[in-house]
Amino acid sequence: MNTLQKTKLRGTGINCGLIVLLFAVVLLLGQVLPQNTYRRVLVPIIWQMCIFILLGTSLNLTLGYLGQLTLGHMGFAGVGAYTAALTSLALERAGLFEASKAAPGQLILAILGCCLLGAIFAGLLGLLVGIPALRLRGDYLAIVTMAFAEIIRVCFCNFSITGGGKTMSGILKLSTFDRAFWIMVVCVTIMFLFVRSRFGRTVQAIREDYIAASASGINVTYYKVLTFAVSAFFAGIGGGVYAHYMTAMIPTNFNFNYSAELLSEVIIGGTGSLTGSIIGAASLSSLPELMRDFSTYRML
Repeated sequence: MNTLQKTKLRGTGINCGLIVLLFAVVLLLGQVLPQNTYRRVLVPIIWQMCIFILLGTSLNLTLGYLGQLTLGHMGFAGVGAYTAALTSLALERAGLFEASKAAPGQLILAILGCCLLGAIFAGLLGLLVGIPALRLRGDYLAIVTMAFAEIIRVCFCNFSITGGGKTMSGILKLSTFDRAFWIMVVCVTIMFLFVRSRFGRTVQAIREDYIAASASGINVTYYKVLTFAVSAFFAGIGGGVYAHYMTAMIPTNFNFNYSAELLSEVIIGGTGSLTGSIIGAASLSSLPELMRDFSTYRML
């Protein structure tokens, strides 16, 4: 192992240690603070952190590791969210699953199945969008992906199956944040292994020098499209978790503002760094809740 690899490994270890420490502190506060304060203040923050970490790290696959600017990531999250929500509602309406009579293990398996189906649909859509869109680069790709996200949002607003712009409720409830936390941990671990694999190193080579990678015999289009689809897949999981946390869906939750927020989180944490995306997403996503309850913290 050379010096550069040792430095990267040490830096990754330090970042992972800080992340574990952060979540340990949050969980410890749950044992110290009054239960009503914990539920009202900290639990929503942890939920936001888990969801936006999933979305931020998945965006970093395209933005940081592939080096392609995309502004439509919330479109894929919306596809995953609505697919998971519709699957959840279909299971209950068909009488195949009753949340009130299901055991906790059955409920989490049903929710995981809904989230996985949403992720598959988002990944397939990412594949279809990526094939033509990734022939573009820079600002042109950003404009195309932003337009895609807006088209998806308009479809949510007008299709009757998605409620026609009205609130769609009755979705299965992912009741405790610890399950969302472990979903997030598993997904981020898979993404970490992905970027550290031979495939991930090839993607980074394309980012560093597109022409040199192509001249070396690398199928650049294949790697770009597949990375885009993988990014969309994990965004779909994040959207599914969001749907089962909120249990009510409206199209405005997936507008351009949220895509811009995700972009800010990745840039603040550092493009090309999953641990940086975790820190950036955790920091920015928790700020609204922290500021909303600033007076409560001051009283404590």
